[in-house]
Amino acid sequence: MFEALASPAGLSVLITIFAVGLIGALIVQAHDVLANIWSHGSATVGSLWGMLFASSVLTTGQEVVIKANISSFSLFHLSLRVDKLAAFFVFVICLVVLFCSVYGVGYVSSYYKRYSIGALGFFYNAFILGMLLVVTAANGIWFLVAWEIMSLASYFLVVYDRHDRQNVRAGYVYLVMTHIGAACIMLAMLILFSYTHSFEFDVIKSHIDAVPQLLMGAVFGLSLIGLGTKAGVVPLHIWLPSAHPAAPSHVSALMSGVMIKTGIYMMIRLFLDVLGPPPLWWGMVVLIIGGVSSVLGVLYALTEHDIKRLLAYHSIENIGIILLGLGSALIFSSLHRPELVLLSLCAALFHTLNHATFKSLLFLGAGSVIRATHTRNIEKYGGLIKLMPITALCFLVGSMAITALPPFNGFFSEWLTFQSMFSGLTHSVFYVKGAFMFAAAALAITGGLALACFVKAFGSVFLARPRSDAAQSANEASPLMSGGMIGLATLCLVIGLLAAPITRVLLSISRDITGLQATASAVGASSGSLTVRPLLSSVSGPVLGVLIIIVPVGVWLASKYAVYRRQKISMGPTWDCGTELNGRMEITATGFARSIILIFKGLLRPSLQHNVEYDDANSRYMPSSRRVAMSVHDVFQDRLYSPFYAWLLRTSKLINRIQHGNLNAYVLYVMVALIIVLLVGA
Repeated sequence: MFEALASPAGLSVLITIFAVGLIGALIVQAHDVLANIWSHGSATVGSLWGMLFASSVLTTGQEVVIKANISSFSLFHLSLRVDKLAAFFVFVICLVVLFCSVYGVGYVSSYYKRYSIGALGFFYNAFILGMLLVVTAANGIWFLVAWEIMSLASYFLVVYDRHDRQNVRAGYVYLVMTHIGAACIMLAMLILFSYTHSFEFDVIKSHIDAVPQLLMGAVFGLSLIGLGTKAGVVPLHIWLPSAHPAAPSHVSALMSGVMIKTGIYMMIRLFLDVLGPPPLWWGMVVLIIGGVSSVLGVLYALTEHDIKRLLAYHSIENIGIILLGLGSALIFSSLHRPELVLLSLCAALFHTLNHATFKSLLFLGAGSVIRATHTRNIEKYGGLIKLMPITALCFLVGSMAITALPPFNGFFSEWLTFQSMFSGLTHSVFYVKGAFMFAAAALAITGGLALACFVKAFGSVFLARPRSDAAQSANEASPLMSGGMIGLATLCLVIGLLAAPITRVLLSISRDITGLQATASAVGASSGSLTVRPLLSSVSGPVLGVLIIIVPVGVWLASKYAVYRRQKISMGPTWDCGTELNGRMEITATGFARSIILIFKGLLRPSLQHNVEYDDANSRYMPSSRRVAMSVHDVFQDRLYSPFYAWLLRTSKLINRIQHGNLNAYVLYVMVALIIVLLVGA
């Protein structure tokens, strides 16, 4: 059966299902319920088929290739290829799409009679189709076409709730940034084409020696900027914290969970496969960018009180962690350490899978809370664990997974990443060792800050007493929404418990993309180097899970029946200082994060606002209320993008002076430009 699925027909069926889904959504758009069921039902069926197709490729190792001459112009010949790496990303995309689509059927009902559900379904299926085409494209032209489909569809999903001006602005920033990134990727592809005379990745790979080393560095830089913009790496992340929260929550889950990974996919494809053996400085750059992105992402997340912006900043953090693994793989490749290349790439792929599951789960949980309370402000929540117990439990699982607490999946991928960092510390070259020291320290700081951030997030949202009327009247999510969250929460645990067999699959993918299987298997402990097998199997997921369950239960039983069996427990009211308990007595999210923010105030530059109200205007000593607010602005927005935007406006106004409506003057401009081009060409 798997051999039959791993065929061009299997890939064609996958593409057809989503194409039918987007066309059908427009046909039935007059009926909201039908459009909702059709669009998300088609996506559900397509995701199930995609998982089967990808699993068949991973199991059989059989590549699937589709080539078709759809135009007389050779550059526009359709070319798709699915190897193990592409199949892995197809599986991850479809896995998240499955649960987000089930969730979306219940979630989208809140948009009935307000917006076109058919349009939402059209762009939703087009978005998924674009992502699948991106990771299966076998040449630069079709990659850019698919990239544009994915980007435009996601833009219309970001501005779907167009009555909110912030959403429209977020979509505008996203559109500008994504096209800047696309322009950089296009320029890199054109440089490669000028020397290899082909956009086919296989042809480029076989003729890569024809590209001068200086231009290879330019291709790397342009690709890193273009793909890093989509991935949301610092300082190219400026669009992400505003665009992800603007979209419907199940779309936010897809954008944060899998869309930004398409940039990671192409980095792996280019830097470790198409462009040949990477120089050492490529890996150093990726490693440093990963460390900076992980630390700054979690710091800005800690300052946020908009629940979806908080999660969006954590996507920047986790992309940084993935880049730590990828950067390590590039460094070890240049140092000819194949066993460590496989270890590092396996860590990057494992965290790609893990982040897709737990971040999507957290966004779905946030969507349920927002729908129940009609606000994204964490300070307006509180006490929701009693009113939304399923959502609270799923959000807790996601919080434990993203903070790398065992036995959930986030622990194992971060553990592998740490292993690759520590392996790099053994290198004798001081600047390589220094880079790995920085990366390991960044990962350790990130882990601690992430834990603090999600203690704040979960505690402020679900614990204590409600801090608003909306929180007091909240209701649990619908069964379909709860089903999507429960499925992803279960996956976070299952992937953690099955970490050992999953790493074996990821190791197979890493060997396939790097071609290091023969060399790596020959490297053993006797040569003084590290082997991959012990590192990947030294922690048994099931055994660790059983121990984590048995040890707390054993401690509880020992305490209950040995230490405290003779003590009596009495229940009484909480001491309330003589006043009625209410939400104002809780520590706020701002108060919780304040001490940590002040530690990094030199970097975050927080501002404080004090608002004090008095009953008597003449009395300075008897205020009726006091409010302290802390705000943090993105330093890259304030110091880089805003000044550049202001300069661009001033320059545009100066250039605008030459546009005075005189046709003869315009002809003169063209003539002067033509003369300059001819002189340069001569």
